[in-house]
Amino acid sequence: MKEIILDTETTGLSTKEGHRIVEIGCIELDDLVPTKNRFHCYLNPGRKVSEKALEVHGYTDEFLSKQKSFDQIVDQFLNFIKEKRLIIHNADFDLSHLNNEMKILGKAKIKNEVVDTLILARNKFPGSPISLDALCKRYRIDNSKRSKHTALIDCDLLAKVYINLLDQKEPTLQFHNNDRENKENSNVKVQYFKKVINPSEIEMEKHKIYLKKSLKKNFFN
Repeated sequence: MKEIILDTETTGLSTKEGHRIVEIGCIELDDLVPTKNRFHCYLNPGRKVSEKALEVHGYTDEFLSKQKSFDQIVDQFLNFIKEKRLIIHNADFDLSHLNNEMKILGKAKIKNEVVDTLILARNKFPGSPISLDALCKRYRIDNSKRSKHTALIDCDLLAKVYINLLDQKEPTLQFHNNDRENKENSNVKVQYFKKVINPSEIEMEKHKIYLKKSLKKNFFN
């Protein structure tokens, strides 16, 4: 199944205060494996970036003024996410801003199925920190490149967190009646197998003859 890890950066927190999107990042997963398909763009929000938002992502008004506006990329974006499940950390925030941009253009709200990893993490680790950084620390995911909150870096980290939240990297013990090779790589799921060998009819007959000879020998000795 194809899914999209999605993240946005904005000029500020609330759309009610007129804040807009300045960056969209998307990474496609196919059965939880990242593909080469990515969508990324910086956007001209048509307004100033708040001081707090600037501290978070570092995109200046001068830099953003040279970028495309949302209406210039919307069709490409919608085509990229079409009929795919969206994986978002704190989905309410990103969707509120995306749907605000859609509303400004007179377009319908995004109706994709959505998985909020913030809710997944809250249910799995009640009472524990569940920010993206906290989850990276919990799962030992290297987030050293995240000096600023940029959409593609956050998507890459969230993809790894998401897979871990689904328990896809937990080592397993499986006993099967086959002879697969065991891999000794600590980064790969390790599986253990026990092979059962049934003796042939000839081997069974030889075993019976051996037992008879052994019994006679022990009896006469």
